[in-house]
Amino acid sequence: MTFVLGIDGGGTSCRAAVAAPDGTILGRARSGAANIRTDLTGARASIVDAARLAFREARLDPERIAETPALLGLAGSNVGTYRQQLEAILPFPRCIVTSDAVIAHEGALGGADGAIAILGTGTAYLLRRGGESKAVGGWGFLVGDQGSGARLGRDLLEETLLAYDDIRPGSPLTKAVLAVFRDNPRDVVEFTTTAKPGDFGGFAPMVFDHAAKGDSVAEFIVARAVDDIEKSLGVLGLRDSEPLCLLGGLAPLFAPRLSELYSRKLRDAAQDALGGAVAMALRRFAGPGGAPHG
Repeated sequence: MTFVLGIDGGGTSCRAAVAAPDGTILGRARSGAANIRTDLTGARASIVDAARLAFREARLDPERIAETPALLGLAGSNVGTYRQQLEAILPFPRCIVTSDAVIAHEGALGGADGAIAILGTGTAYLLRRGGESKAVGGWGFLVGDQGSGARLGRDLLEETLLAYDDIRPGSPLTKAVLAVFRDNPRDVVEFTTTAKPGDFGGFAPMVFDHAAKGDSVAEFIVARAVDDIEKSLGVLGLRDSEPLCLLGGLAPLFAPRLSELYSRKLRDAAQDALGGAVAMALRRFAGPGGAPHG
């Protein structure tokens, strides 16, 4: 029997699915973060762990990952040489590493024209039209990812310290955050010394929870994020006939806040990014002349 692996890795988690050549998903699994730019070694470990767990879930020998080709859509693969570095150390006999936006678009729209916006720990946007693709964003937490969970969390910590220093007004949200750090601003700073995007993103739910209660700081942070998202979507130049799919953990929270210009274009995704990775893996490895090992 032959198999293929589809893998979806981001700043919070890595998911893997093992599939038969007819597309049947035999097993799925999840492991830790897999952003290859922020932690290449850790991402590699998460990828292998998720793949092995998917084989176990399918009641297959996990050692068979060494015989199984994989297509991976990973955060951080669009910059530098991280993709090439990762490909050199993965245990799969054949693999293709692409961006998480590419597999997300494949899953959501199945190759049809339209756009996707990934709104999770990071953010990225991709428009496909007439066989051509246009990507926006996805530059990572330090210099990009506006509107992401990581940036929401980072902005919240900044506003908390500004309120502590009486530079800007505080709110119940900033008081709640400071309480998490034992009311010690130095602990906030210490946290940021080693925090990764997923760690900052852990504070995003607090922002939305307090925004729903009318918290002034939360509303300010969310409004700025929505503005960043809509400006990024504007660069794509979506036509009236082209759908827009919002993906990622924060998509349901941002969708009701978009202006009518974009909310009327929203469509449900056909399947998730992991499904897109499996579909691409089957096309690349199980098609004519590309039969996978197994």
